[in-house]
Amino acid sequence: MRILIVRHGDPNYTIDSLTKKGKSEAKNLAKKLTKAGAEYYYCSPLGRARKTASYTLKPLKRKAEILPWLREFEGKVKYPDGKIAGCWDRLPSEWTSEPLHYTEKWYESPLMSSYNVKEEYFKVANGLDELLKKHGYIHDGKIFRVENGNHDTIVLFCHFGVECVILSHLFGVSPMIFWHNFVALPSSVTEIVTEEREKGIATFRAISFGDTGHLYKANEKPSFAARFCECFEDSTRH
Repeated sequence: MRILIVRHGDPNYTIDSLTKKGKSEAKNLAKKLTKAGAEYYYCSPLGRARKTASYTLKPLKRKAEILPWLREFEGKVKYPDGKIAGCWDRLPSEWTSEPLHYTEKWYESPLMSSYNVKEEYFKVANGLDELLKKHGYIHDGKIFRVENGNHDTIVLFCHFGVECVILSHLFGVSPMIFWHNFVALPSSVTEIVTEEREKGIATFRAISFGDTGHLYKANEKPSFAARFCECFEDSTRH
């Protein structure tokens, strides 16, 4: 089984769609995905993901099933002063100082347990498990029981934050590392495959993360969404 996790193109968050560059990225992405041989397409309900998917689905004359849990991750934290903020964009000095953030119990830290993070995490985890069950793989502790081994390719059109949650659940690790030490740029593709070396048992492995080769092939530079300053002293981004 193969899973392609696709981040939407360069976003226009104001109207929940794509910028002009984002549309160009989505068109170049479609050249890659229409040749991927995917049998199943799933998409976030948000406009920027649906617009990105449309460039792939239209030439294939296919539709994607909308899955509510594929929307951008909505876990939030609450500070003592009452401020509420997203949980997955915290400053390095804040998140690295808590040992729990590096474990599977990351959502039990004082900060992460201050609002709705655990609840939102398991919305995604349970939704993913149901989807994989539909495709023949049953989550059972640290492994997946294979009830119907297959060569299906499924495509998930979604967002960076939820992509990291998906990966953390598949691999049994904290998403804090993915959120803060990795970045999947707009229109990038992450490829995950099952490893089935033992009868009836599967684990997942990443063949690639955040691939933007379709952009370089078209001589288009990736956009800067989700990148931060390279040096503190100036505003130059990576």
